Amino acid sequence: MATVVLIGTLDTKGHEYAWLRDRLGALGADVILVDTGVWPPSGTIADVTAERVARAGGSDVETLRSAGDRGAAVTAMGEGAAAVLSELLGEGRVDAVLAVGGSGGSSIAARAVRDLPVGLPKLIVSTMASGDVSPYIGAKDVTLTYSVVDIAGVNRVSRLILGNAAAAAAGMAQAYATEPAAEGDRPLVAASMFGVTTPGVDAARERLEELGYEVLVFHSTGSGGRALESLVGSGLLAGVLDLTTTELADDLVGGVLSAGPDRLTAAGRHGVPQVVAPGALDMVNFGPRDTVPERFAGRLFYEHNPTVTLMRTTPDEMAELGRRVAAKVAAATGPAALLVPLRGVSALDAPGLPFHDPEADAAAFAAMPAAERLDLHVNDPEFGRAMADRLHQMITGGSA
Repeated sequence: MATVVLIGTLDTKGHEYAWLRDRLGALGADVILVDTGVWPPSGTIADVTAERVARAGGSDVETLRSAGDRGAAVTAMGEGAAAVLSELLGEGRVDAVLAVGGSGGSSIAARAVRDLPVGLPKLIVSTMASGDVSPYIGAKDVTLTYSVVDIAGVNRVSRLILGNAAAAAAGMAQAYATEPAAEGDRPLVAASMFGVTTPGVDAARERLEELGYEVLVFHSTGSGGRALESLVGSGLLAGVLDLTTTELADDLVGGVLSAGPDRLTAAGRHGVPQVVAPGALDMVNFGPRDTVPERFAGRLFYEHNPTVTLMRTTPDEMAELGRRVAAKVAAATGPAALLVPLRGVSALDAPGLPFHDPEADAAAFAAMPAAERLDLHVNDPEFGRAMADRLHQMITGGSA
């Protein structure tokens, strides 16, 4: 029988969690109820007590109660719930996770599921799910459902929402528990792509598939880069083909698609073979033209579509980006290579096109002294295949 782990603050949501536990049981699921509240539970008794959760998070309930710091309590219980889930996962007792709550309960649940494997169902019913949900989802496959009404009793509306969530969790848990083990899976490689680097990535992907790999393509939109970095640490990847490092430009200049300063570090930190290129470093991303900050007035822009405005990076910015990329690659603990396409780094960076700026590109390339230089454009099929062959060589320890 599939097991659903319920994670929630039973001091304020005990009645709702008792209802969910009964509903999941009626749907044929085993249930493990984990209490993440710091005050005595109301309405139901947990299988994993708040005391145990707090200890797993490096604290204790009495200390959290006496401190009276809600933020610290949420943090501690989130860490503890994550540790409990890790234990249960190691015992083979997690097929899905379900949580319901407001901002605090949602934050605890989001931290609790953050380290779980991709593919294991994670569902949160939240009052916060109608706005910016990035703090709750992060870079993982978390499913969020808006609660419509507050999680305060089981009423005519909440019964429908919570009932759907229970049915979804039970169904996903059953599917996850009964999924047959894959046989003969090909090694996984992650690749980064943007619309303006698609031809190059497609060529690399096709070559890698010829060589026997399965390729996961991540869209370099900030969240895509964070997801790639997160997956690298999972141990699932044989290598990374990071052709599109454009998110670093947004991080440097202040665009809207930054993946943060840690982009392009996970593979190096974990020793995963990686081949890197300065794909789309020629651009910074903004929303509609009227949303571009005033400080960038006078810069070169290109309206990619009505909702995306691109700004050309300057020679000084390109030089700094070149230094950052080179430093990240040089710091890798495993095999790593940097390939430079001398004829342009994006679909807009070629003779006659809006972002063609050989001086700016040269500034970036000069800051990459150890890079291999190819007299190709980033979207030339030969460039993508060269990156794929180099990565294959690294992974196999042989020749491409």
